[in-house]
Amino acid sequence: MQKVLVTGGCGYIGAHTIVDLINHGFEVVSVDSNIRSTTQLLEGVEKITGKKVRNYKVDLCNLEDTHAVFHENRDIVGVIHFAALKSVGESVNDPLYYFQNNITSLVNVLKCIKEFNVPNFVFSSSCSVYGNTTALPVVEETPLGEAQSPYARTKQMGEQIIEDYSRVNNTQSILLRYFNPVGAHSSALIGELPLGKPDNLVPVITQVAIGKLPKLTVFGTNYPTRDGSCIRDYIHVMDIANAHTKALQYLLEKRNTDNCEVLNLGTGNGVTVLEAIRAFEKVSGVKLNYELGEARPGDVIAIYANNSKAREKLGWTPETGIEDSMRTAWQWEVALRDRVLNN
Repeated sequence: MQKVLVTGGCGYIGAHTIVDLINHGFEVVSVDSNIRSTTQLLEGVEKITGKKVRNYKVDLCNLEDTHAVFHENRDIVGVIHFAALKSVGESVNDPLYYFQNNITSLVNVLKCIKEFNVPNFVFSSSCSVYGNTTALPVVEETPLGEAQSPYARTKQMGEQIIEDYSRVNNTQSILLRYFNPVGAHSSALIGELPLGKPDNLVPVITQVAIGKLPKLTVFGTNYPTRDGSCIRDYIHVMDIANAHTKALQYLLEKRNTDNCEVLNLGTGNGVTVLEAIRAFEKVSGVKLNYELGEARPGDVIAIYANNSKAREKLGWTPETGIEDSMRTAWQWEVALRDRVLNN
């Protein structure tokens, strides 16, 4: 059984990817500082898979502690790197914190990958690297625009660091630029678990629907889109998770043609914020309390993917549409409430 190190394994996408990796025969070790997460999702992973995943509670900005994890796991065949801060608004207000955390942790991981000769690396990137592009759908060759937030800039910088590293080292890397992950595992045992008030649209929707939050604000109503709200490419988290497994398998089977390759992960369909709200209301039967507000700094107007390269190279196909994504997100929110009521 091949062992994989997943950084940020207690987070939303990390935990779902661990489930998919285990389901495809991998052994997984997690590293997560838990500054923005808890081990609750790993408990859900164990219930789903029957496998207990060890998490090293380590801050990857500490090189000595990071080195110790790699030293103890010399037999890993690859690293999937999710660990990063990801709030656009917070990054606008505190850019240095984002540069310090996201870049230092990446550099430390790459130092250890180099020292311990880890052959494969999958990086969690973002469609935010494209900025306010007008070329839609976005292809991997689309020129990167001006970053709309310090968070987005850390993803641009992260990609450049990995590309430069890959030119002079033997590690094979894939940069996965994903669009807007949504939904939860079909078991409702794991899902998005923001600490404090959520930043992403779908957990805000579900928390308003269940009564945790009083209302939802739609930020921006005068964008040049079909209904005035932002357009995003909402992709189910298990489709994203499966792409990470397939990317690792692609590298292990040496099917890559370059040391560092870039792939978009999206459905290929743009959905407005108001359309997403209507999809949720349809599948949940709950009427949302929402208001129309001003646009936020850092938000991109419209972005959705051309995913043909990921389909072709990885044999990957996104399988879940917006309504089923909303349905699983709602089932997860209801399950969280029921657990509290039953305890």
